[in-house]
Amino acid sequence: VQLQASGGGLAQAGTSLKLSCAASGRTFRTMAWFRQAPGKEREFVSAIRYGNTYYVDSVKGRFTISRDNAKNTMYLQMNSLKPEDTAVYYCATSEVILSALRDAGSYWNWGPGTQVTVSS
Repeated sequence: VQLQASGGGLAQAGTSLKLSCAASGRTFRTMAWFRQAPGKEREFVSAIRYGNTYYVDSVKGRFTISRDNAKNTMYLQMNSLKPEDTAVYYCATSEVILSALRDAGSYWNWGPGTQVTVSS
């Protein structure tokens, strides 16, 4: 499977961006977004698994994950962006047990990432 994330860019705080992750080939039941800011470890952002959605606390109420199986594409609608959302965002997919959903090491298929920069 190949993943390609897009939709990143420069945004002002309080505005919105929508990321897309297009998959070619087989995808798995779990698709997820992670992010990595400079000097920090890769962080779980959100996942969708069997139609259920999961979020890190810092984005709850602001970000919405969705998946269009017909288009083999996952989305991340990011509203009310904050400067601390600045990071490279990666999409990933794998067969993941629920307890390991937030662990980057559980995923073996990754896209190359898209930069999101939020200015204050």
